[in-house]
Amino acid sequence: MIKLHNLHKSYPIGKESLHVLKGLDLHIKEGEFVSIMGSSGSGKSTLLNIVGLLDTHDSGDYILNGQRIENLNEKKAAILRNKFLGFVFQSFNLINYKTALENVSLPLYYQGIGRKERQEIALQYLDKVGLKDRANHLPSELSGGEKQRVAIARALVTNPKVVLADEPTGALDSTTSHAVMELLKGINREGMTVFVITHEEDIAAETDRIVRLKDGVIISDERVIKKATV
Repeated sequence: MIKLHNLHKSYPIGKESLHVLKGLDLHIKEGEFVSIMGSSGSGKSTLLNIVGLLDTHDSGDYILNGQRIENLNEKKAAILRNKFLGFVFQSFNLINYKTALENVSLPLYYQGIGRKERQEIALQYLDKVGLKDRANHLPSELSGGEKQRVAIARALVTNPKVVLADEPTGALDSTTSHAVMELLKGINREGMTVFVITHEEDIAAETDRIVRLKDGVIISDERVIKKATV
């Protein structure tokens, strides 16, 4: 599903350049639930931006769903994002003056789906995350956990191949964080690939595989051993 080989990325800083990703090799298969960990400056956000087609790599190979990603203009990148990827952010990124239903239905607007059908599909996904009864509420009328569930419904509404979650529990308390992770686990069990950026060990432990970055390189890539429940 996601193949990265010898991936490099640098950013200019004045006359110098900052080498952020230094030859990354990473293969995420369809249906995996993977977390990317690393301290600030490790390169995890840059990695997410490249995988999410929000930024470009300098060299190396990136293959998404069998398609080599290179020389994309913004229009082509947007089409691929809308087709293959769903995003969940720490800050929710909801539009404040639109209701939960309108926020969730927005990606369908960009796919050219009519208003009535958009709303019907969006309502189904709000129901999926347990928020059908909050459909007509504005973000300001929702709790942090509810906002994140709306964001997850919005990420899922186009039925993407991969959900990219950037610190999805960073703004939430521990109980709500667990509920959000349970939701992501459910999505993964249905066959969707889930890719989580986090700095929280307990959140990473709820995924199936933890990839650790340090100074732009992968220092470990391990399967999570789940404790048996009695």
